[in-house]
Order: sequence, then C-alpha cells, then structure tokens
Amino acid sequence: MSAHLDPSSAGRPGGAPAGTPGRSGENRSWLARHSELGVCALLSVLGVLVLTDALTMDVDIARRGPVGPTTMPLVVGVALLLVAVLLAVDVLRGGRGEAEAGEDVDLSEPTDWRTVLLLAGIFLGSAVLIEPLGFPVAGALLFWGSAYALGSRRTDRDPLIAAVLSVVTYVVFDNLLGVPLPGGPLMGVL
Repeated sequence: MSAHLDPSSAGRPGGAPAGTPGRSGENRSWLARHSELGVCALLSVLGVLVLTDALTMDVDIARRGPVGPTTMPLVVGVALLLVAVLLAVDVLRGGRGEAEAGEDVDLSEPTDWRTVLLLAGIFLGSAVLIEPLGFPVAGALLFWGSAYALGSRRTDRDPLIAAVLSVVTYVVFDNLLGVPLPGGPLMGVL
C-alpha cells in the first residue's frame, strides 16, 4: 500500500498535513510568523509623519542659511522609511529577530509599573510646566525627577546636576543653535 504524500505536508514531522501541529509550532498563522512586520508598519507611519511635519513646517523665522530646521526631520523621515523597507524585506525573506539576551534583564520579573508611571508623570508634568516656568526650571525638574524615579536618592548632588544640565541645554539650544526655548522667569538672567 503506497502512502499518499500531500505537497503541503513536505518537511513536516511524519508527513502531517498543514493544519496539524508539529514539534516546532508550525500551525501558527502567517502573520504570527512575520510579526516583525508590525515594527515595519510603525516605522513607516512615523517616517511619513516626520516627513509630513517637516514639509509643512513654517521656516521663515528660523532660516539662517542653506541648512534650516527642516533638514534633520527630512533626513530622519527618509531614514525611518528606508529602515522600514529594509526590515520588511529581511522579514519576508525569513529573517527573525533574536530573543532578548540582556545580561542585566530578568525577563521572568514583572514590569515595574511604579517606575513607569512615575516617569510618565514627570514627563507630563514637565510638558505642562515648561511654558509658565520656562525650560531651565522645567528641565531641571525633569532631570531630577527622572533620576529619582530611576532610583537615585542623592538629594545633595542630583538637584545641582539637574540644574546645570538644564541651563547648559537651554543655552546651547537657545543661544548657540538658535532654537528658541521658553526662558520663563530666568529669561533676563540667561
């Protein structure tokens, strides 16, 4: 008696048909096997958003030469689209991302939601406070709050480092790069 070989069962253990689960979970859907395409879609959407924003940006105020404020967003948007296409080609050719192999990451531990929510609150608070207090004060609160949320409890040095980082960032962006940031009460001082 001859065994009937279905072409869809080639390469499966025991010649099992396509719907039969094999040892390596072969019954997963095509989309599950190519889940990295979701990252490609996200990168594509971000690239289109960045390019759209860059091309519709009003640049008359900030133009100071041939390289204006749209240059970097255009480069980033094109790079995002290029990476999305290259990743999609790799995934469709059978490429797979490697599993997390961080030396200090324990994947069996649950997510530290307290830290995540604390950081999210600090970022949102900084965004709300940047206009009334100015970037130097809001940035210092952002840097100090982030250090605190991530575990630093050095109240003798963290506020000083945060203040220096914030003021240096403000001076570099506002004075050297020509990117106007709200100065708040320190506008006349800096």
